[in-house]
Amino acid sequence: MMKKRIAIAAGGDSGEFDISIKSAAVVEEYLDRDIYQAYLIIFRGDEWSYTSDENKKYLVNRDDFSLLINDEKITFDAVFIAIHGTPGEDGKLQGYLDMLDIPYTACDRTTSAITFNKYYCNRLVNSFGVDVAPSVLFRKGREIVYEDAIKTTGLPCFVKPNSGGSSIGMSKVIDAAELPSAVSKAFSEDQQVLVEGFIPGREITCGVITIEGNPHSLPLTEIIPKNDFFDYEAKYTDGMAEEVTPADIPSKIEQQCRTISEMLYEKLNCYGFVRFDYIFNESGIYFLEVNTVPGLSQSSVVPKQAAADGISLKELFSLSLQQALSR
Repeated sequence: MMKKRIAIAAGGDSGEFDISIKSAAVVEEYLDRDIYQAYLIIFRGDEWSYTSDENKKYLVNRDDFSLLINDEKITFDAVFIAIHGTPGEDGKLQGYLDMLDIPYTACDRTTSAITFNKYYCNRLVNSFGVDVAPSVLFRKGREIVYEDAIKTTGLPCFVKPNSGGSSIGMSKVIDAAELPSAVSKAFSEDQQVLVEGFIPGREITCGVITIEGNPHSLPLTEIIPKNDFFDYEAKYTDGMAEEVTPADIPSKIEQQCRTISEMLYEKLNCYGFVRFDYIFNESGIYFLEVNTVPGLSQSSVVPKQAAADGISLKELFSLSLQQALSR
């Protein structure tokens, strides 16, 4: 049987470049070698390249997303998107691949673009009957009235880039005097800044995948950061956060969260594996955000949830590729 040629897209143009490289390395390691032949493609600005085992670099022909190696033209049956942030999580790469009719593992360009914009995503999720935090959106170059924002969100509040991940550029604001500097920090990462009200409670996250055409939620994880919140340091530094899988939470909350996650997966037209983040307290479950290209390194949440559900990384990646190839 001829092996399917799979391009693993990694890197990207955001502060999550290094995390993406780690995710891609795990994908490359655990792809089923009996079925797939992997090519790790690194994206960095205008340069998209593949480096061979002999350490020779080959540039991607962006006219048709191909490689020329030893006079052989290499085209791809599918692309495994492991880019966190732009251009892999915001719909740009998906739109390009759609034009070339090359299937890929992540959500389509529309879903990726909408969910990457936290403000729009929250409004959409709220329209489906799911609670979200009160929020205000600031745009660079527009007048900002900090007092009006605080009236809406209250204090404490979180300030974050509207499009981005891994909590880069994010701050927790306790005093109103801190808000301008927190907004400035977030503007260094994005043209739009989201200010959200603080919701006390416990943070949980739920991965969802597709099995036999239907959304399947994975066992939940509770995130217990040692920092004030689950920031970049807490996410990627050993010992800075406790991640409990399966989460030790009331069964009613777990079932509600899994039901909500599967519903959102369907309503948002998600593909592959996706991770939904929430806060829950005595008042209910509040949606935080959705990650359409979640981390896939050994220490990442979704691989741990899959393992708790009896799904190996090899099986997880094969499920996603099978879904992509059947599109």
